[in-house]
Amino acid sequence: MTVEMWITLGILATAILLFITEWLRVDLVALGVVISLMVSGVLSPEEAIQGFSSQVVLTVAALFVVGGAAMQTGLADVIGQRILTLTGNSPPRLTAVIMGTVALLSGFISDTGTVAVMAPTVLSLSWRSRIQPSKLLLPLSIGSLLGGATTLIGTPPNIIVSDLLVKNGLPPFQFFDFTPIGLAILAAGILFVTATSRWLLPDRVASPDVQRVETPDELVQLYKLPEGLFRLRVRKRSPLAEKTLEDAALRKNFSLTVLEILRSPAPRPLAKVGDKRLILQEEEPKSIPLTPQTKLHANDILICQGEPGDISQASAHWKLGLQPAQAKDKESLVNNEVGVAEVLLPPRSSLIGKTLVSAHFGSRHKLTVLSINRPGVKRQLPLKETKLEFGDTLLVQGSWKDILALRKKRRDFVVAGQPEAMSGPPKQGRAPLALLILAGMLVLLVANFMPMTTVTMLAGFLMIIVGCLSIDDAYKAVDWKSLVLIAGMLPMSTALQKVGLVNVGADWLARTLGEMGTVPIMATLFLITSLFTQVISNTATTVLIAPIAFSISQKLGVQPHAFLMLVAIASSTAFASPVASPVNTLVMGAGDYRFSDYLKIGLPLILISLVIAVLILPLLWPF
Repeated sequence: MTVEMWITLGILATAILLFITEWLRVDLVALGVVISLMVSGVLSPEEAIQGFSSQVVLTVAALFVVGGAAMQTGLADVIGQRILTLTGNSPPRLTAVIMGTVALLSGFISDTGTVAVMAPTVLSLSWRSRIQPSKLLLPLSIGSLLGGATTLIGTPPNIIVSDLLVKNGLPPFQFFDFTPIGLAILAAGILFVTATSRWLLPDRVASPDVQRVETPDELVQLYKLPEGLFRLRVRKRSPLAEKTLEDAALRKNFSLTVLEILRSPAPRPLAKVGDKRLILQEEEPKSIPLTPQTKLHANDILICQGEPGDISQASAHWKLGLQPAQAKDKESLVNNEVGVAEVLLPPRSSLIGKTLVSAHFGSRHKLTVLSINRPGVKRQLPLKETKLEFGDTLLVQGSWKDILALRKKRRDFVVAGQPEAMSGPPKQGRAPLALLILAGMLVLLVANFMPMTTVTMLAGFLMIIVGCLSIDDAYKAVDWKSLVLIAGMLPMSTALQKVGLVNVGADWLARTLGEMGTVPIMATLFLITSLFTQVISNTATTVLIAPIAFSISQKLGVQPHAFLMLVAIASSTAFASPVASPVNTLVMGAGDYRFSDYLKIGLPLILISLVIAVLILPLLWPF
């Protein structure tokens, strides 16, 4: 072992530890890897930053834009709902159709986006068919993971292994090369889940505190938010007159949320007759911008949400007039600019063990928590004193922009439902255009008419040009953390090969298992990859394992396609842990799942996938 090998191993071990513990964000860890490889001299600056200009990164970024357009136009939702109308109330048939539908969409759109779109529809079906959500939501996430393995663009690992072939002067995978093995594993997965769901999936009665609803308006009704709305009028002698909202400290001191401020326009003089003036007073008050520095005037109306006791205390303290809310005040809760959404806390959220006050939630995220719901707890939890736990659901209220910003903080939050559907003007009229561009992209990819990077970037560009999404929405659709992760970990793959660690690992596996034949080596690679993908991202796993798989194939004197496809397939088997993939976390609260539920159904699925992969891949790619 050389000094460079030990340095590279140390950087790799540190990165894996940080990936598992999530002490730092994964994209920050990836950037640290790049910098460490440069500072240590293992890679030159040119070698270390090559990942940021990689075709893999550009392709994945373009696919995020295409997927974002499918979401924005409602195309994905329409496709999913129409396919699901084919099913009846039979639990096995419903499970099979749900898994098949989400797998179809995940072959072309990100699995996380697909599950976010499909989950409300699946919950609606579960209520209509009187099947508990716990029987349907885990199959939904499993189907999305299996579906990503059916096409070249279904998941980043498929693109990464194809690019590795190109870098080594070999023909890349074509669009449907993954389809035979992907469909075989998908069919086996659907059959297994359908046949065993009666025993392996829990049948827990869903209580209102873990059910998810489809629209923000339904959330308003479910949480009975209109009952907590009141109007507070700033009297002329109120000490609050001429103070700012920040000075009022209504949220801090009284747990009140100011949703809107209404101010009557100043009267306008129309004419003067002698010593008297004719005044026009506009009766309809106007809404004014809501910021901490907004100065309150006498006769301003504050539309507030809170408990009646808190409202009374605030009105007495500031000498405000207390009025009942009007029917139209509900629009202050949900409209095209502001709204409500449910946010789940995943296992490694930094908020766990903290209160909303100690976490500075309101000031940090510019959102107000209206309610804290905990599975199994039916009583109302106090907002100020409650220490947050894994699985808690926060009902947040604020601008759609700030609600959507939580989606980028995956370590801390999982946003349920489709808040993006309310974040701007609807684009349903663009759905046919989005479908046309998506179909054209698939045709060009299947025909191999142009390089994949060119085709996907062209499709993303056209989505923006025709108005399926704006350029700002395109930037928001891109998961920049995932891109930095890919770009930052690709140099680690280069370093492992440069210092010779890939050959060392490949030699050890070939020497240890070589006499047993190719199948045991493939099975071992599959298990190693699957184990890694339960604790770190499938992208990072593929970047680390794929070069070793390629080297082993070279030492065995066989074509590497089967080995690389094996690694890509194994990286999609993130079934056995709620933290293995965002889609697993997304359904955990709504299905009231426990860690053991994922293990029960996930481990057999991994073994089934392993058997199918080692049997079929040598037939598809003969040695």
